[in-house]
Amino acid sequence: MALKKYKPITAGTRWRIGNAYAEITTNKPEKSLLEPQKNTAGRNSQGRRAMRYMGGGNKQHYRIIDFKRNKRDIAATVVSIEYDPNRTAFIALLQYADGEKRYIIAPQGIQVGASIIAGDEVAPEIGNALLMKNMPLGTMIHNIELQPGQGGKMVRSAGASAQLANKEEKYAVLKMPSGELRKVLINCYATVGVVSNSDHNLETAGKAGKNRWKGIRPRVRGVAMNPVDHPMGGGEGRASGGHPRSRTGKYAKGEKTRTKGKGSDKLIIQRRDGKKLAK
Repeated sequence: MALKKYKPITAGTRWRIGNAYAEITTNKPEKSLLEPQKNTAGRNSQGRRAMRYMGGGNKQHYRIIDFKRNKRDIAATVVSIEYDPNRTAFIALLQYADGEKRYIIAPQGIQVGASIIAGDEVAPEIGNALLMKNMPLGTMIHNIELQPGQGGKMVRSAGASAQLANKEEKYAVLKMPSGELRKVLINCYATVGVVSNSDHNLETAGKAGKNRWKGIRPRVRGVAMNPVDHPMGGGEGRASGGHPRSRTGKYAKGEKTRTKGKGSDKLIIQRRDGKKLAK
């Protein structure tokens, strides 16, 4: 992927580093795979504000993505690589041999005209989806199912990939992007390759207005509020606010937030901090 450094002709472009979108081949999405998306602006079904600092932003259509890859043993051709406003990764439009079109998350290195396929025992090549039990060890994968037939739930963001580290009876051992080692049922599907748009984390907005385009409103710091509004508010002058905490008083740093005794604890071999869970 290529980044674009803007010339400082305005204050907003002085620090802006954007995406050159070199991989994108068209700016017109497939109409049959679009759904309208209503902007809630953080309001719930009663019309009351449930999330702060949300509102405005550009209108977007939702692209219907095939996370299940359940059209098995039918070859598909990559028609285009497209931008998706709903996710950090790019998406690829596939046209199957029977004429049906579907979107998938585009793997890095996929080209227009490439042929890909999904099936239990297909070749472990970029873009192909297959059972993890039929993949060689060391394979880089994404769009991983947690339960067979459920559809990909893990490793779907830009530049992400997990590595198939081992196979143990009915489980595959994966090294996740966070560094965590965990087990997933070996009969689950995953897609071979690394997710596209790997330099997404190197982009710089350049100005606050770009967040407004995304529907994000300015966020007020807790220390700038009054004591009635936030636990870190109040005090004479510029007080530090004490221990960082949320609006409801929950500590923001250092406190464990994972539920104790969670069912998936038995599937985690090693946490991302390197600590092994007690069995």
